[in-house]
This record gives sequence, structure tokens and C-alpha cells, in this order.
Amino acid sequence: MGARKKEKAEQLKAQKRNIAFAKLNNCPTSARKMRLVADLVRGKGIEEALQILKFNAKEASGRLEKLLLSAIANWQAKNEDADLEAANLFIKEIRVDEAGMLKRIRPRAQGRASQIRKRSNHVTLVLGENNSVES
Repeated sequence: MGARKKEKAEQLKAQKRNIAFAKLNNCPTSARKMRLVADLVRGKGIEEALQILKFNAKEASGRLEKLLLSAIANWQAKNEDADLEAANLFIKEIRVDEAGMLKRIRPRAQGRASQIRKRSNHVTLVLGENNSVES
């Protein structure tokens, strides 16, 4: 029983070596706007994703580009001896969740008030290795 657990733990460790992730918390953009850009790069290779994000006009693309570069740096820190081009990295998962909302009040006509909701989001980006070219 102990040998199987050790073997399974080693397999999980090997799988985690191939995965790197980065998180962006409390980004002051609505989750809906961020998801529009995240959908463009989901499942793409890192070179193609960086090109898409670099030339996209939306503000969220700059934040996602920076997050992708951080995830790549995290992968390189885990795999110091591996080659980045040979790894064939791609965006395995990108998740955009809603974060806390800042609520403000704007004065309106006739003594009324309306609410302003300043939305923010959390982004989680996971990179994976595409090892489909094995011999």
C-alpha cells in the first residue's frame, strides 16, 4: 500500500511539473469585458496568444498579456533545464471570476440617489505542455 501511494505521488509531481499557472486578483475591470478577451486566447499556443493580446485594442488584453508572461516565467522557474520552444506550451485553462464590487452613490434629480457598481474580477491562467509529438 505504501509503495502505491509513493508511486501515485510521483506521478502527480510529474504532472504538476508540466503545468504552470498565474493569478490576477482584484483586477478593476468587469468580468464580462475580461471574458471577451480571454475567449480569444483560450486553447491557443503561447506564441499565437501573445500576438493576439499584443495587437488587440482592448484594455483587458494588456493585463492578460502581462499575466501570460508571468505564467511563462513561472513555468521556466519550475523547469530550468527544459527548452521553452521544445515544450510546446499552450493555454490549458483561463478562468475569469467576479470579484468584490465597490458600491458608490451618485446624486440624481429630485433628491434621489442611484448606485454605481465598480466591478472587478479574478483571472486564473493555466499553461500546459502539448506533448503530442512523441516518438
